[in-house]
Amino acid sequence: MTDLGNIALFLALGLSFYSALAAILGTRWSRPELVDSARNGVYAVAALVSISIFFLLYALVTRDFQVEYVASTTSRALPLLYTISALWGGQEGSLLFWAWLLAVMSGIAVFQNRDRNQELMPYVMAVLMAITFFFLLVMASVANPFYRLDFVPADGLGMNPLLQNHWMLSHPVALYLGFVGFSIPFAFAAAALLSGRLRDTWIRSTRRWTLFSWLLLSLGIGMGAQWAYSELGWGGYWGWDPVENASFLPWLTSTAFLHSVMIQERRGMLKVWNLILIGLTFLLAVFGTFLTRSGILQSVHAFALGKVGPFFFAFLGITILVFIFLIFKRRNLLKSEHQLESLVSRESSFLLNNLLFMGVTFAIFWGTIFPLLSEAITGEKITVGPPFFNQVTGPQFLALVVLAGIGPLLAWRRTSHEKLVRNFFPAITMAILYALLLYLFGVRDLLAIFGFAAAVFLAASIISEFWWGVLARREMTGEGWVRALVSLISRNRRRYGGYIVHLGIVLIAVGITGSTFFKTEAEAHLAPGELVTVKDYTLHFAGLYDYSTPSHYVLAGAMVVSQGDKMLGIMSPEKNFHPGDWPSTTEAAIRSTPKEDLYLVLAGWEEDGSATFKITINPMMMWLWTGWGVLILGTLVAAWPEVGKEAVRAAEYAPEPVPQKV
Repeated sequence: MTDLGNIALFLALGLSFYSALAAILGTRWSRPELVDSARNGVYAVAALVSISIFFLLYALVTRDFQVEYVASTTSRALPLLYTISALWGGQEGSLLFWAWLLAVMSGIAVFQNRDRNQELMPYVMAVLMAITFFFLLVMASVANPFYRLDFVPADGLGMNPLLQNHWMLSHPVALYLGFVGFSIPFAFAAAALLSGRLRDTWIRSTRRWTLFSWLLLSLGIGMGAQWAYSELGWGGYWGWDPVENASFLPWLTSTAFLHSVMIQERRGMLKVWNLILIGLTFLLAVFGTFLTRSGILQSVHAFALGKVGPFFFAFLGITILVFIFLIFKRRNLLKSEHQLESLVSRESSFLLNNLLFMGVTFAIFWGTIFPLLSEAITGEKITVGPPFFNQVTGPQFLALVVLAGIGPLLAWRRTSHEKLVRNFFPAITMAILYALLLYLFGVRDLLAIFGFAAAVFLAASIISEFWWGVLARREMTGEGWVRALVSLISRNRRRYGGYIVHLGIVLIAVGITGSTFFKTEAEAHLAPGELVTVKDYTLHFAGLYDYSTPSHYVLAGAMVVSQGDKMLGIMSPEKNFHPGDWPSTTEAAIRSTPKEDLYLVLAGWEEDGSATFKITINPMMMWLWTGWGVLILGTLVAAWPEVGKEAVRAAEYAPEPVPQKV
């Protein structure tokens, strides 16, 4: 059966090459039948890769251990859900999953634009099929998921227990959807450069693709943070692991892009910059795949050394050179239609916002690759840990929060002195008063004070935007407060959806600031019956107990928790032991409230029944997770189609003047 999957993979490889070539030649030679053939080829590639991934999934579910990939990622004892997740849990399968998502998304994008953007679509198809061809070529050459062993093992090696977590069923899928989704706006940007049609049509045509990809990438990052918090047992949610950074880098550049495109749409500025941003986002998404699939990193996410690294390196290098060449070639068509008129304007705040995002991106990128460069040059791998990332990026993130509050208070082109004072006075006053209040209540850490004050400033800025918008709508229509708010958002979903996203950033900033600067950590070795007090919590150790599951053995410690005179319940942190050579894993016990999390880890134990516990109190963690949910909600609002925009959308796709050919 797997032979059919392998055949489909090779057929898709050849057809993707043909479709890319036919699309280019069809538009160059004015042969519409070739373009139509290329379009059908895109659909056929999506079907063939779907067949291929179906047969790999079939091999996983039926435990066909003669397939090397199945034997290396699953076992007979592995539950069905985790067996399915093995599809993206290893090198070869994840590459096929990447290619499948790309092929399907390509088919959807081509179908969506079957009656519009006819000047761009041949080039879009060519770019998408070229990317698909690359991934299929890697699998056909050095990472074939259907490679068969000369013998049939009695059982497979199984899956890393760290990945046997409910978050790992969805976290990688969300990340891959985000990564792959950025291929669509990148293909449109490349098509605009190739065709010379460089108005903002390519941006408008891919707005929802960009938001969709950013949404899924945000969701994936949040899920990964939840997994790290509950599964790794160190009391944190973000450790600046290279693979965490690999997912965060395209998120940063795509966030900058979402802000920057508004300037191009509104003022016809930053055309080259927006092309660079979307190109960087796509390249960083592929770079993230390169980091985790090439074997050059050592982390819980990375895979064994393989031969895919040179392929990715060559692809990234060629793409960068071609993209830079196209921008240089079209530089005369990319001139700004207007100039920056005032430093006190929304354009200038967005520009500074972009520069800060690029500063953060460069710092994280450099910190991620520096150990690799040092090892290649000196033979020694120097570790770049969280202190570097926190010290370098922390002030920049704080500045970004402040800028997010400044932007809505400024007008396009220039802001008058009177409007500047009127808009800024309430938000600045609230931030200063809150900072003074924190100081009066004993907070002395200036960074913490600045962090909370910045969040208050951003919240006040956003709330004022909603307040004045609702007031204006009530005066105009006589609607009630709730109806006016709903109407305000529904009639300008992009703008107010963005404000909701920023409210999510407020909550995230509060959660990060609280858990970073006010965390309490303790360690206690307790015999059964003994207790320990941490802050206002009393923890009474009742003893160890154990039990077995079909896949592993569990040792747990029962801890009776009370706060003052109030009994809170029993918390049971666990240590899980897995068959074979897999290391033990930690399952933290977490009690969450809006104020703080009580986080317990079973760190060690003795034969006499005593045990060592790590106790962490993380303030405001619930605010962080809630903020991530609000951010997702705001993105959905911004991406939702607006009523009565059909005529506007039709104008967006109007043909552009034919430029001079390259």
